[in-house]
Amino acid sequence: MFRPLVATLCTLLLLLPTAQAEEVNLYSARKEALIKPLLDRFTAETGIRVNLVTGKADALLQRLQSEGRNSPADLLLTTDAGRLYRAKQAGVLQSLHAPELTALVPARYRDQDGYWFGLSLRARPIFYVPGRIDPAHIDSYEALADPKLKGRICIRSSNNIYNQSLVASMIAAHGERETGAWAEGLVANLARRPTGGDRDQIKAAAAGLCDIAVANSYYYGAMLASDDAAERGAAEKVALHWPNQQGRGAHVNISGIGVTAAAKHPQAAQQLIAYLLSDAAQQWYAEVNQEYPLRDDLPLSSELQRWGAFKADSVAMDQLGEHNSAALRLMDRAGWR
Repeated sequence: MFRPLVATLCTLLLLLPTAQAEEVNLYSARKEALIKPLLDRFTAETGIRVNLVTGKADALLQRLQSEGRNSPADLLLTTDAGRLYRAKQAGVLQSLHAPELTALVPARYRDQDGYWFGLSLRARPIFYVPGRIDPAHIDSYEALADPKLKGRICIRSSNNIYNQSLVASMIAAHGERETGAWAEGLVANLARRPTGGDRDQIKAAAAGLCDIAVANSYYYGAMLASDDAAERGAAEKVALHWPNQQGRGAHVNISGIGVTAAAKHPQAAQQLIAYLLSDAAQQWYAEVNQEYPLRDDLPLSSELQRWGAFKADSVAMDQLGEHNSAALRLMDRAGWR
């Protein structure tokens, strides 16, 4: 009587992890529309339900820190390598030994200790208004500090993580002193006080407030595909220019994901990461979000192909996080508000 009962209890205990693994909890800084269709496909193929919580990137990191070991989150998906670096430093992620994931993600687009993996690639090129600016004058980010461009540049504020990572990449290439001088030159060339998001910089250039805008490529793609005629019209008035093609390459960044330190469903979490790196998911990013697949063995969407091939900066993504504090300091000293 006693032995059959023990055997039954042992069987039930062995089944518990399998039952728990039928769901996974994801904290995502990506908007629901930009990730949920992929999550629904994952559920349909695996039977694992994904409980999605979306929010601002910094707020989600603070939430994970506040919840600590009691956090229900199994995964953190966020934008920009600088934020992934912060999450690792904050101790809210755990290291994965996952050869199948490292085989898919190029080394420079993942944490070398396995704390996070890139999912999609985005570039930060320079946009200009044809007829008002010669693209030869903006062949590099460094050229944006040329006094000849005084009053002609629109870019968002120094509080923006995308700009912080751009400056961090320049520190990695040139050091703090030279990058600080560049930031001062850039600020002197601004057409207006930094305001709004990346789309607003493109709209400002189209409206004649400036001749040059710096923005992430996928915003441009979203504007070209927008149902809003005004947005489409603004995007059609500017042209995309790939800078630093004779040198280190155009600045790129990632969206990425990591398993949380408090994860209760680590196996399901790892399955979801693998799915988001699959052929179908990577191509979906390109077709729907106008982002570049992280894997270079996959074809680009027709829109991305139209923008032309470009050389990307090969700086390791973790350096964008490592140099973030220095980037903020020199941006503040330069008066970049």
